[in-house]
Amino acid sequence: MSLEITKPIVSVNWLNNHLNDKNLIILDCTIPKVTVKSTIKVDKVQIKGAVFFDIKNTFSDKKAPFPNTILPTDAFENKAQELGINKESIVVCYDDLGVYSSPRVWWMFQLMGFKNVAILNGGLPKWKENNYPIEKPTAKTFAKGNFKASYQPNKITFTNNILSNINNKDFLVVDARSSGRFNATEAEPRKEIKGGHIPNSVNLPFLSVLENGMFKTEEELKIIFDNLNPEKKDFIFSCGSGITASILALASILSGYKNYAVYDGSWTEWGSTENLPIEK
Repeated sequence: MSLEITKPIVSVNWLNNHLNDKNLIILDCTIPKVTVKSTIKVDKVQIKGAVFFDIKNTFSDKKAPFPNTILPTDAFENKAQELGINKESIVVCYDDLGVYSSPRVWWMFQLMGFKNVAILNGGLPKWKENNYPIEKPTAKTFAKGNFKASYQPNKITFTNNILSNINNKDFLVVDARSSGRFNATEAEPRKEIKGGHIPNSVNLPFLSVLENGMFKTEEELKIIFDNLNPEKKDFIFSCGSGITASILALASILSGYKNYAVYDGSWTEWGSTENLPIEK
């Protein structure tokens, strides 16, 4: 019987112990931080046996007006199959920064109704710290998988829903950007985007749920989210373009909350769309 993922994160020890499981798929989900400009190049390495999951160029809708827009369901299903992912696969996502873009991929699979997926807590830095096996990336070919997507619309939300929520306040909108960006005291990395935040939203910078490149304990996360949300409303998570909102989504699950959605367009869409209300 295949392994089942029981929590949305796994440790590097767990992954190393199951590295040879025949159903294991390790996805390198690394993207650079939009807020970091660097010309330094390092030799890329990956966890042994990993497959590159290209968020930007393969698993985002390139025709969409905003970055990182989720693919249509049939396109996601086909691209996942091309990576050799099956219904029975155990998918572990990681990134080179510890915890940054891998939760976005975890959320994508949640959105597509696939449950046997987790992120590697601490990512590549924690893996290397333990001297677990790495390799240089090489081109790989795969037998096409039989992965099937089952779209879960409750995991995603859009601008009209956010706009209506300003008045009815059914959800708590939580913004994962820095406090400077949230309060418009710090410029947006995309110069064409206005500063500020969605009215009635609250700020929880994504670094608040992390420590040393890993998620804080479940107990610490529960305190953070209970203090943030005393009325126990369902969450909507937003950020710049849907990447770090997914970190908060995963952290909320770890803290015991069950109901959340990610605003896929996030502040890039809201801050560049005319006639939408903005607070500073």
